[in-house]
Amino acid sequence: MSLSDSKFSAGMKAVVFLLFHLVLLSLTEAQSPGFLSIDCGGTEQYVDDIGLEWTPDNRFVFGKTAQISVPNEDRKQYSTVRYFPVDNQKYCYTLNVTTRTRYLLRATFLYGYFDNGTVFPKFDISLGPTPWSTIIISDANTIESEELVLLAASPTISLCLSNATTGQPFISTLELRQFNGSLYSTVYESQFFLSLSARINFGAVSNDSVRYPDDPFDRIWESDSVRRANYLVDVASGTENISTSLPVDVSIKEMPPQKVMQTAVVGQNGSLTYRLNLEGFPGNGWAVSYFAEIEDLNPNETRKFKLFIPGLPALSKATVNVQENALGSYRLYEPGYPNISLPFVFSFEFKKTNDSSKGPILNALEIYKYVEINYGSPDASVLASFVSRYPLADWAQEGGDPCLPASWSWVECSLDSNPKISLINLSGKNLTGNIPLELTKLTSLVDLRLDGNSLTGPIPDFSGCLNLEHIHLENNQLTGALPSYLADLPNLKELYLQDNMLSGSIPAGLLNKNIIFNYSGNVNLHKESSDKSHLIIIIICSVVGVLLLIAVFFACRFCAVRKKRKDFHKDNRTNARPTQKLRSFFSEIATESAYRFQLSEIDEATGKFKQKIGSGGFGIVYYGKLKDGKEIAVKVLTNESFQGYREFNNEVSLLSRIHHRNLVTFLGYSQEDGRNILVYEFMRNGTLKDHLHGSASLRRSLNWIKRLEIAEDAAKGIEYLHTGCSPTIIHRDLKSSNILLDEHMRAKVSDFGLSKPASDGSHVSSIVRGTVGYLDPEYYISQQFTEKSDIYSFGVILLELISGQEPISNENFGANCRNIVQWAKLHIDSGDIKGIIDPSLGDDYNEQSVWKIAEKAIMCVKPQGTQRPPMSEVLKDIQEAIAIEQGSEQCGELPIDIYSKHSIGSSVNVEPMDLVLPERNNSSPEMFMQPGLR
Repeated sequence: MSLSDSKFSAGMKAVVFLLFHLVLLSLTEAQSPGFLSIDCGGTEQYVDDIGLEWTPDNRFVFGKTAQISVPNEDRKQYSTVRYFPVDNQKYCYTLNVTTRTRYLLRATFLYGYFDNGTVFPKFDISLGPTPWSTIIISDANTIESEELVLLAASPTISLCLSNATTGQPFISTLELRQFNGSLYSTVYESQFFLSLSARINFGAVSNDSVRYPDDPFDRIWESDSVRRANYLVDVASGTENISTSLPVDVSIKEMPPQKVMQTAVVGQNGSLTYRLNLEGFPGNGWAVSYFAEIEDLNPNETRKFKLFIPGLPALSKATVNVQENALGSYRLYEPGYPNISLPFVFSFEFKKTNDSSKGPILNALEIYKYVEINYGSPDASVLASFVSRYPLADWAQEGGDPCLPASWSWVECSLDSNPKISLINLSGKNLTGNIPLELTKLTSLVDLRLDGNSLTGPIPDFSGCLNLEHIHLENNQLTGALPSYLADLPNLKELYLQDNMLSGSIPAGLLNKNIIFNYSGNVNLHKESSDKSHLIIIIICSVVGVLLLIAVFFACRFCAVRKKRKDFHKDNRTNARPTQKLRSFFSEIATESAYRFQLSEIDEATGKFKQKIGSGGFGIVYYGKLKDGKEIAVKVLTNESFQGYREFNNEVSLLSRIHHRNLVTFLGYSQEDGRNILVYEFMRNGTLKDHLHGSASLRRSLNWIKRLEIAEDAAKGIEYLHTGCSPTIIHRDLKSSNILLDEHMRAKVSDFGLSKPASDGSHVSSIVRGTVGYLDPEYYISQQFTEKSDIYSFGVILLELISGQEPISNENFGANCRNIVQWAKLHIDSGDIKGIIDPSLGDDYNEQSVWKIAEKAIMCVKPQGTQRPPMSEVLKDIQEAIAIEQGSEQCGELPIDIYSKHSIGSSVNVEPMDLVLPERNNSSPEMFMQPGLR
C-alpha cells in the first residue's frame, strides 16, 4: 500500500471498485417476509413469473455490469451480471439480518461470456471471513449455484468474492430466505454453517425444479430426471416413478414441500440404488431422507426395507416401515443424521426385507456439508464500531471482515490464522473531530497514518499499542500537549506531528529517543534542550554507511564484468571455428548458471561412453559417475540431427534458468570436438512408462497410492513451469516416458527439448511437435500451443495411471476405439469406473479417489483448452485423492450413517471437528535422474 498522500488520494477512484454495501430493503406482501432477491447488474425492480420480487443493485456504482444472452434462458435476473477487477481485494455484499435467526443464502453465477474472455473464470466466495466455496465455471451457459444455511450471529452478513485464479469475479443473483422455527437446527450451528451438496426430488414428473411458491421457503428441489455425469447413476433395474394428487402431511421438522412428497421412486425388483458425487467431501455433514407412503397398500401388503452401503454390510440399519414410522399413509417420515461422515463418491441402496411384499420407496433426499465458521480478526468489532462513525464515507463501506479473506484497502493485517490489524492508513480522508478512541484498542497496531485530515483535540492514549513503530499525525488541527507515554513506546521509529496546533514542552524522553521526530509548524510547541549532537552523529553515520555500500556494489560489479569477459574469450579459443549462430548462442548461455564440463571429464565419467542406457531421435544416453561419486546421465547429440541440435540449445537455455525439485536436475553441458553433450542427474528407476507398459523385465507393479504420489510430483513440476516461471514455460511433450522415477519412486519431469516460453513468437509452426496419443487436438488444428496443451497431455497420463493402458492401441479399446481418451470417457460417462481400472491394482484402492482422478482427467482432455482446468486445480484434486486413500489406510472406510439414532437405531456419531484428514509427508531426498527419450 502506498504511503504517500498523493498516491493514496489518486487511488480513491479505484477504491470504489473494491466494495459492495447493500442494505436489506423493505419487501412487498407479494412474497414471504424475510425474502431478499438481488438482481446483480439489473436496473429495475420487478416481480418474476413465480411471484418473487427482484431488487436491482443499480444504485451502487461499485464494480461494473454487463449484459449477457444465453440460449434457452429468458429469466430477467439472468440477463445481466456484475463483475470486478482481478486484484488482491475482496468485493462484499452486506445484508441486514435478524440475529439468532436461520437463513438460506443462495448465490448464482451465469457466465455467458460477459467479458468475451478466452478462459473460464475461477474465484472464491466467502461468508464474511469464512471460506465457503470456489466457483469454477466450466460451461458459459450453465448456472453455477451455491447455497448455505446459517444462524445469524450478528445484525449483518457479508458475501464476498475474491482471489480470482482465472478470469474476473462476477455474480448473477444473490438471494436471502428467512426460515421459521427450528428448520435445519443443529447443535453445531454456532460453529458450523451448512453448505448444500444435494437436494433431490425423486420421481419428479418433469425436469423442472420445485421451488417457491410450492416451497414457502424457496428451497430449490432438483428433479431426479435431470442427469449429470456421475450424478444419480447406477440406478437399479425395476426403478419406477409413482405420484399422487392427494395431500401429504409435511408439518414436521424440515417441512419439505407437499409437491415433492407427492412423487417418489419405488424399487419394483426389490431395491433402489444410486450413486452421486458430493463436492467438498469426504467430510462431515447433515443428511436426511424423506419418505411418505403415497400408494394405497392392501391390508396384506407391506413395505419394509433397509439401508445397505456396497461393501459395508455392517452399516445395515433397523428395518424401515414408512406407514408405521410416519403413523399412517400420506404423512412425512424424516429419518436422518445431524452429523455423519460421507465420502466423495456416495453409493447407497435401499433393499426390501424378506417379509416385505413391496419394494422400497424414496421421495426426497438432502445432504449438506459442515463448513467451519471462521470468526475472523479479533479486531473486527473494534473496526466495525470505528467505521460506523463515517456512514457516508466510501472507504467505510467495504464490508466483511477487515482482514479475511482479504484486507480492506486501507488496512493491513498480520498473517496469523486470526489476524490482527497492523496498519491503518487513512491519510487524506477528510476525517474530522477527535481521533476515535477505537483506534487505541488495536493493540497489534504497528503503523498509524491519519495525516492530511482535519482532526482536532488532543492525541489520545496509545500506550496500550506497544508495537507501534510509525505514527503519522501531521497536517491536522490537533491541540494540547504531547503525551509523555510517546517516549515509552518501545518500538517507536517515526513520529510525525508537524503542522498541527500542539503546545507546551516536548518530553525530554522524546528528544533523547533514537527516532525520526518531526514537530515543525507547531508554533506553541518547544523543546527543553537544544542539544542536537546525537542527531548530527546519526546523520553522519548514515551518510558514510550509504557511501560505503555504494562503493562495495560498484567494486563487485566491476569484478563480475571482467570475469564474464575472460570466460567468453576462453570459450571462443576452445571451440574450433564455431558458426556465428552457435557463437552467439553460447555467448548467451555463458551468462547463465550452467556448468561447462570438459570433454575429458565426460570421457572419464562414462568410461569413454561405455554403458549405453537409452537412445532416441535426439541421440544416445550413457551412464556415468563423476569423481565425487555422483551418478549422471549423459545425453550426446547426434551430429547430423538438426532437430536434436535445436533441442540441445533449448534444453541448455531453459534448464540453466529453471530449478524445481520435481523437474530434471540439469548439471551442465559440454561442447568440444564437434560434440554437443548434456549432463543430468541419473534416475535409477527409469520412466513411468516402463513401470506401466514396459516388458516384464522392466515393469514393476505400482499400487494406487504410489501412482497418485507420482502424479502429484509431476503436477508440482508442471505447475512450476506454468505459474512459477516468467514467462510461463510450456513443456509441449508431456508423456509417461518423460516422467522419471528415483530410487524412492519419486517423480520428476524431464526432456525440455520442445519446451518454449508462452511469449515466444514462434508459437505458430507448420510442423506440429509432440507425441501421438498425448497431443492436444486443439493444438493440432490451430498450431498454437498454450499451457492448456500441457493440461491435455497430463490428462492422458492420469488415464494411464488409472488404467495401465497405453494412449494408443488397436486391440485394447474395442472395435470402435483407438485412443485412451475416447475409451475412458465412454466408461466414465456411463458410471462404469471399474471398467477402466488397471486389473493389477486388485482391490487395493478407494473407489472415491479413483473417481476423483478420473473425473479430473476427463476435464483435462476436454476438446477446447478454455474448458480445461489449470494445473493448480488438478494438483489440488490429486492431493485430495491422496488424502482419501490415506484416510482409508489409517481409519478404514468412513462410516456412512443415514438414519438418526433418535428415529430408528443407534449409530456411530462422529463430531465434525474430529474428522481430520492426514497430510501427506512431502519430504524426500533429491535423487538423480536420467533424461527421457523420444
